[in-house]
Amino acid sequence: MRILLTNDDGIHARGLAVLEAIARQLSDDIWICAPSEEQSGAGHSLTLTRPVRLRRHDDRRFSVTGTPTDSVTMALRKAMPAPPDLILSGVNRGANLGDDVTYSGTVSAAMEGALAGVRSIALSQVYAREGAGDNVSFSAAEAWGAKVLRPLLDMPFAPRTLLNVNFPPVAGDQVKGIRVVRQGFHDYGRGTIVEGMDPRGYPYFWFGLEPAEHTPGHETDLEITQDGYVSVTPLHVDLTHYPSLERLAERYGQGAD
Repeated sequence: MRILLTNDDGIHARGLAVLEAIARQLSDDIWICAPSEEQSGAGHSLTLTRPVRLRRHDDRRFSVTGTPTDSVTMALRKAMPAPPDLILSGVNRGANLGDDVTYSGTVSAAMEGALAGVRSIALSQVYAREGAGDNVSFSAAEAWGAKVLRPLLDMPFAPRTLLNVNFPPVAGDQVKGIRVVRQGFHDYGRGTIVEGMDPRGYPYFWFGLEPAEHTPGHETDLEITQDGYVSVTPLHVDLTHYPSLERLAERYGQGAD
């Protein structure tokens, strides 16, 4: 099985090394193509206003001066001799839960793979705020990554769908298991904005985060990871809200002939 690895934290990220170790438990045909610099929050953006450069580090390892989407595109069209059987994106340093997936370069890289017809999975390691910085532990991902992926290796994915996996913020031996759950939705404002002054006297603004208020019922990815489980959530690229189609058509007189 040929597996392509990518991420949004950059080619030198610890999480990418963790993902490579996981992938090598599943295959010896591993390719890597990731951004040359961190691209967290890049979403599904594509570089259009400047050239993108592809750097070869060895026969199967490349970096791209662009976004996670650029990395997948360049891997499929330029770096690899044939399409992969599976794309793995991550392991992201931090959660990609609920509606935050819309900002995520990790999830968007997997989305680009899904659009190209390749089975794609995003993987992220949730961490507690006190464990931030260089102290983030990937213990849960290291212990459970292959366990999550093995049942999926021969599973067909529906067209234009991907899987979003989040590992809980606990040690690997404390993970309670795996749960397939729906995407949750945060119930809070879009985080704090930290304001400061640069050395030249100009104000700057830095987006921060706030604790999330989780949806009730412990039925989504938001809660299940806090309960100590690995969350697996199927996502699809089609954003159409089908129940609204008929109502909108009626507004424009687009009734049945």
